[in-house]
Formats: sequence, structure tokens, C-alpha cells
Amino acid sequence: MTQDLVIGLDSSTQSTKAIAWTASGKPVAEGRASIPLSQPKPGWVEQDVEDWWTAACKSLRALSEEIDMNRVAALAISNQRETVAFLDEQGQAIRPAVLWLDERAKKEVELLSQEIGQDRLHRTSGKPIDITPVIYRLSWFQRHEPEIMKRTAKFADVHCFLSGRLTGNWTASWTSADPFGVLDIATMSWSEEFLDHLSVSASQFGTLARPGTLVGHVTAQAAEATGLPEGLPLIAAGGDGQCAGLGVNGAREGVIYLNLGTALITGAWAPDPMISLNWRTMTSPTGNGYFLEGCQRAGAFLLNWFVDTFAGGREDASVFSKLEAEAAQIPIGSEGVTVCPYLTGCMDPHWDTGARASFNGLSPNHGLGHIYRAILEAMTLESARAITAMKANGLKIEKIVAVGGGGNSPLWTRMFADATGLPVHISQSLEASSLGAAMSAAFGAGWFQSLDQAAAAMSEESAPVVPDPDKFQVWNDLSSRQFASYRPEYTGP
Repeated sequence: MTQDLVIGLDSSTQSTKAIAWTASGKPVAEGRASIPLSQPKPGWVEQDVEDWWTAACKSLRALSEEIDMNRVAALAISNQRETVAFLDEQGQAIRPAVLWLDERAKKEVELLSQEIGQDRLHRTSGKPIDITPVIYRLSWFQRHEPEIMKRTAKFADVHCFLSGRLTGNWTASWTSADPFGVLDIATMSWSEEFLDHLSVSASQFGTLARPGTLVGHVTAQAAEATGLPEGLPLIAAGGDGQCAGLGVNGAREGVIYLNLGTALITGAWAPDPMISLNWRTMTSPTGNGYFLEGCQRAGAFLLNWFVDTFAGGREDASVFSKLEAEAAQIPIGSEGVTVCPYLTGCMDPHWDTGARASFNGLSPNHGLGHIYRAILEAMTLESARAITAMKANGLKIEKIVAVGGGGNSPLWTRMFADATGLPVHISQSLEASSLGAAMSAAFGAGWFQSLDQAAAAMSEESAPVVPDPDKFQVWNDLSSRQFASYRPEYTGP
């Protein structure tokens, strides 16, 4: 039988999706399963690693009911990032996994910065000082639950855990390991300095693999559990953010990858590990160069919170279209309303986990449409400033490719085009992370000569939203006013 499909298994924060893709990037069938979250204490967010495996098995078995699995040439995994499992020698959890949403290590950010050095942490890992990387949670466990650290044989990201269950090889791709903040992104190896500081060893972490390379083959036991063919190749893919960037063919010069999802990501490929507070420096999903990510913690999450809290809730299926229609009639600047969008803290450029949102300039003449528009404007300009900083550091940027639910908003995509002066294309795939993993699988299966070639062949985008040059300076002026309203000392990127 012809092997004309590859599978992108996307194990995200709340669900797993197993999608079969063709060599032209068309989805053929899919299976899905949910993953529950646990919050045992305020600020703590955990998951049972067996739920990762159960969701993977359920989604793959559902997929096997839709297609003949013997058509599949290879499989690759896209995973939620900055989440860590604590496993024993047999690969069983000794405690629940701790998610990227977890906030127990707030104090560790300052403590570890003092002990290792803020600049050293940033330049080695590419990550500015921030609560999100796993290194701070490992430091927390070393101080507060050292017995957990001693008992742990493997600190595994989701990619590492699932690859271990599927093939017996506990493998972390560069892009799944990188968000831990323990990887030296210059050498693509675990940082001995950071490991020594945590009193752990490289053997306690996944074996590192370049994206697109062979991890192993599906075992008989895993085949029985998942419905996959025994011996199917598993190819390294990795972090869902980088996979999504690859999935829209955004890991190349000249392109901004814009993920308008729960968090808002503004990503650009760079040949060298450029270090700045205006982004976090990630490893590239192609294995060549780096991926610079401007990140807003609260993207669509902020919009959903606003609607649920003040606009009647999302139970009304038309609520967003009503707000968008009202906001579209309001001029740039929301007639004086500005918003600080840091509902759950600020990443770039200030890296302040204690920052919070605010609404400014309200008067009796303003309604929900003004606030809704001002939220969109604030998030748009956060990304526009990140892009300006990237340009100022020598990156050539020619267009934006957007993905995520926000890409369905004509108003928001128009804002991005006019505020940045760049054409905005919409990715035609709604599952960019799974597709990015599938591209890795396709390359690993020998369908393409490079991951860049796979991305070009398997991605598709819309005709552009062309920027209006007459509005560019209006947006620049608003950017200055908006940011000064909640960060008066700011002078620009």
C-alpha cells in the first residue's frame, strides 16, 4: 500500500489532536481527546502524565477509525511548551506534571537571577528573566521539595514523555527542550553550569534531537495501545509555538509569524541567536538558525475575559460579531480610550509578572465597542513595537502570516496591516502546530530534501490584507500615546 500520509500529533495544554496530512498539506482525517487540568493550590497548575498518554492513544485510535494506518509514512509530535514531568526509572510519574501556567516559582525568578546572574541566564538560554521557563520551577523544587528532585530519573517535556512511551527512546527535540531554559542555545546542549546549579545531570533530561531526525520506531506495545503500525518512524518535531511557525512557513527570512491565539505570539526567523528584551530567543523548528518570539500572555484570553465579564458572555454566539461591528465604526484611537493589556503579567519588553491590565480615558460617551476596540489596538501595537525592534536589529521583514482564531477578524487583521505597514496573509490551515509537526514527519520520511522545502509545499495562505499607508503615522502616534498612558518612562524599543 502507498504510504501517502503523515501524522502530526499535537499534544497541547487542554487537548490532543492527531491529524493525518497529505504531501500538499491537506488534512484528511483527525481524532481528538481532551486533557484535564488540576489546580491543587492557588497559582499551581498540574496534569497527570497518564492523561497525556491516554489522550494520545484516544486521538490516534479515533484517527485509525477514519483512515488505514498502513498509509502513514511517519509521525511527529507537537507539544505544549514549558511543562515538565517528573518520572522514575520506569517512566512512571512520581508526582503530577507542572504546567507552563504554574506560578509557584515567582520568588525563584529573582533568587536564581541573583545566584546565576540575569545576563548569564538570558544569554545562555535566550530567555529573559521570566516565570515561564522550567528552570525556575526546578529551582523551586530543589529548595522546597528536594526529595522529588532526588527521586526523579527523568525531567521530561511532553515530547520526551510521549516519544518514550511510543518508542522507548526518551527524546527531547531542540525545540521542546529549549523552553526549559536549561538548554545552551549556542551549542544545542544542556548547560552544565545550570545543571550543576540545580544539582542535576544531563542524563536526567531527554536525549536531544535535531528537528526532522529519527527518534525511533513505534513499539509493539505502543502499536496495540494507539492503533499505529508497529515500526512506524517517529520523527523529532517539538514545541507547539515553533511547530506552528513552521506550519505557516514562517521560519524563514522576511516573514513574521503571528499567532492570534490564547497567547499572542509575534515570531521571526533569524540566522543568529539575537538577544534582546523585546523577544525571547528560541531554537528554530527547521534546526537552522533561531526563532525570535515576542509574546503577550493574554491575547484572545484577554478578549474572552472582557466578553465574559462585561459583555454578557460567550454563550451568545454573536457577541464577537456585534462587538466587532460596533468597534469598526470607531476611529483609530478609540476616541481616547487606551488599554494596558497585561491581564496576566507582561513578557516582552518589560518581563514583569506582577504587571496588570488597566483601562484609561473612559468617559460617559464610551461604550463596550470602544473598550473592545481599544483592547485590539493595545495588543496590535504591542506586536507592532516588537516588529519595529526586530527591524531595528537588522531583520528584513516583508510580510505577516497570521494563524489562530483572531485571524478570522477582518478588523483585527486590518489593524495589524495598517499599524505595521506590512501585508497580512492568513494561513489556510486552522491547525498550524499539527501541520508543522507533519512537515517534520514528511521530511523525516524522505518526501522532501529539507524542512524549508516541506514547509513551502505543505502550507497555503490567503491573498494579503494590504496596508493603508495613510494610516501608518496615525498608528505610530497612537502607539506613543497608548504606551505612555501606562509606562510613562518608556521611550521606544
